[in-house]
Amino acid sequence: MRPFIAKLAAVVGLALGGSASAHAAWGLNMPQGVTPLSRETYDLHMLIFWICTIIGVVVFGAILISLIRFRKSKGSVAAQWHESMAAEVSWTLVPFLILVGMAIPAAQTLIKMEDNSGSDLTVTITGYQWNWHYEYVDEDVDFYSFLSTSRQAILDEAPKGEDYLLEVDNRLVLPVGAKVRLHHTSGDVIHSWWVPDLSVKKDAIPGYVNTNWIQIEEPGVYTGQCAELCGRGHGFMPIVVEALPQDEFDAWLEEQKQQAQASVEDGGALLAATRQ
Repeated sequence: MRPFIAKLAAVVGLALGGSASAHAAWGLNMPQGVTPLSRETYDLHMLIFWICTIIGVVVFGAILISLIRFRKSKGSVAAQWHESMAAEVSWTLVPFLILVGMAIPAAQTLIKMEDNSGSDLTVTITGYQWNWHYEYVDEDVDFYSFLSTSRQAILDEAPKGEDYLLEVDNRLVLPVGAKVRLHHTSGDVIHSWWVPDLSVKKDAIPGYVNTNWIQIEEPGVYTGQCAELCGRGHGFMPIVVEALPQDEFDAWLEEQKQQAQASVEDGGALLAATRQ
């Protein structure tokens, strides 16, 4: 279904003198992303956009033609449509068919978004004022992710870098090609975990767990931010996701486990020393 939607959106766009890629290049459109769902969402968005554009052109074109060609000053007399069965059926049936045609691919995409079964990895994301906590379920790996932009840069006392307010001390590292289930929750107020390139925007609500999934297809670094006003530090809790090939991710995960184990052992040794 997705290839058909993509082709249809492209054909309609070219017919109107443009293309989906051209509009994306303007920087005014939503990103196509690097996951199957993000691209499917983009294709669906473009399809609906061009359908709405065609409807607008037809409706407002008909209104403009009527105002010019059939104005009263030219002696035109308004036609009477009262109790016209053909008119009643057409203006009811045509919008119904358009809505059904739009609803079918949209429903298919929504169903896919909710199907997080068969995941290869599960990560619990907890929002706090104002940082993120990531826990790799069943892997004994967890850490906090804080904004790493310097206070001097924020106060305009130092130059701002290219990733100003979009850099963190600990990135969320995920494997390329794996289906990753994400659990979203919060430890205080409502947050929202949003990464446009991954087509993910999920609210993190205290006492509740929201779930979705992603499958990143291309290695790289993808940034986002909290999208829910969560207090004075709302603008200072960015999200950075780093996608690595599976073998590199496995090596990184093993390194994190060893560091966690070393921290536990060091903590146990320190505690024993203080009790002596």
